[in-house]
Amino acid sequence: MTRATAGVASAVTVRDLGCTYAGATRPALDGLTCELPAGGLAVVMGATGAGKSTLARCLTRLVPCFLPADLRGEIRLLGQPIDGARVGALAGTIGMVFQDFEAQLFSTDVTQEIVFGLEHTGVAPDQIPERVTRALAAVGLAGFEGRDPTTLSGGEKQRLAIAGLLALRPPIMVLDEPTTDLDPTGRAEVFDVLGRLRAEGLSLVLIEHDTAAAAAADLLVLLRDGRIAASGAPARLLADVDACLAAGVRPPDVCRVFAMLGLVEPPLDVTAAAERLRARGLVPRVSDEPVSRPAAGSAIIEMRGLGHRYPDGRRALADVSLSIGRGEFIALVGPNGSGKTTLAKHLNGLLAPTEGRVTLEGRDVAGLPLETLAQRVGYVFQDPDHQLFAATVAEEVAFGPQNVGLPAAEVEARVAEALAAVELRERDADPFLLDKGARQRLAVAAILALRPDVLVLDEPTTGLDFREQERMLDLLDRLHAAGRTVIIITHTPWVIAEHARRVVLLKGGRIRYDGPLRPFFADEGLAAEAAFRPPEVTRLGRLLGCTPLSVAELVAWIGRGA
Repeated sequence: MTRATAGVASAVTVRDLGCTYAGATRPALDGLTCELPAGGLAVVMGATGAGKSTLARCLTRLVPCFLPADLRGEIRLLGQPIDGARVGALAGTIGMVFQDFEAQLFSTDVTQEIVFGLEHTGVAPDQIPERVTRALAAVGLAGFEGRDPTTLSGGEKQRLAIAGLLALRPPIMVLDEPTTDLDPTGRAEVFDVLGRLRAEGLSLVLIEHDTAAAAAADLLVLLRDGRIAASGAPARLLADVDACLAAGVRPPDVCRVFAMLGLVEPPLDVTAAAERLRARGLVPRVSDEPVSRPAAGSAIIEMRGLGHRYPDGRRALADVSLSIGRGEFIALVGPNGSGKTTLAKHLNGLLAPTEGRVTLEGRDVAGLPLETLAQRVGYVFQDPDHQLFAATVAEEVAFGPQNVGLPAAEVEARVAEALAAVELRERDADPFLLDKGARQRLAVAAILALRPDVLVLDEPTTGLDFREQERMLDLLDRLHAAGRTVIIITHTPWVIAEHARRVVLLKGGRIRYDGPLRPFFADEGLAAEAAFRPPEVTRLGRLLGCTPLSVAELVAWIGRGA
């Protein structure tokens, strides 16, 4: 154990914790009681609004010191009560990576971003270089020391925020969804880092939507409406598929497979699950479906020899040639920093090529007016807050149609149509008072009001709970079925497998794969090269001799073979 936790039985103790924000009509937390042993890992899960981030803020005293609230109950860190403590006074005991990690970054240099915290917590100057080097290496940012954080990809920024906390090494760390913007391999690397920290005696509280994070935890806490719906060993809680769904958590694929087959006590490890199924004779006896490229309409967008180099000299894209047909649903995937967002921003003129060209129905995008492009190719940013600005929901959606000169009656008709499509009824609400899922749908509505032929969405499910993810994906499926071309940038394997029809993989700014889903997920070498992990059910199926794209598909194949 670290010196700070040696001899301490409990790192975090919460007793009957209640929290009601100033002006709120109901508590954000109500009667929470739980305990994390020193050197342990607690994973907190639940739907948006369940109270996860509020719990993190209470542990760090951000509530009520910066966010006024009425608190009751008790919190102890390393056995000491924190009631009345200032946030700064706890800096040597507990640290936090925020859900909005970009809000933590403010320096103009990666190294200085980490040095700032070290200097302000009194770390000896001769220790600082070694801490910076170790922290950056731990999150895969070695070599980024001189970069401006604003030039990093979303996933790289997230890694930098984590590195800043790792360098400080407080005995208790709270991480609020620390892997949302990371590719699957990046997530695995972060979890590996957290495992090493536990081995060194640090205590971790991890807020996550991904159940893979809970498999190795000492404690899993499911929150629902500010209360603990269930807590205990992850294996027991995750096996209860209905309880997970009720709490807004997507159950692990293995647990869903076992539940649908009527089997109990599923192992969380995919290899162990395959062995258990094989021992029971529950093996699919069907080969993969024939591979064929999904039918697509005539090309609507074409890229030929596309290259892009940023002003600082970084080459983000090189010799990219790609044809996008009408009515396609394409997943654009690849490691963090591979060029996905850069490529997508060329589709509607947000970026101009430094080499090659992009055409929309044969016309060079570079020569088209921006208002024309906006009505043909809609772009929804990774963070909806980057494109929302109006005072009300209705004004936000009306902005685009108004600015292309449509008459008032047509504007109102399009606002009503777009809000109905995304199932938003709060016309007069302040967009920034909506939850993340609603803001994401509002951003889509603002684009739909222009009735574009192509819809590009950068990480449309990031930071959403499972219910909101399903809601967003159902919307995209409906838009696709209605004839729109949909292109999503995503790191979430099951989203690709269950919704996309074609995969375009980028690595190092070049296309490494372009084709159907099943061969992509079946090629283990390609997945490893691309820092990508197939969905859990696909990995389970591969161990059983097939390549399923969904839980329902694998269960059907097993049933056919049983």
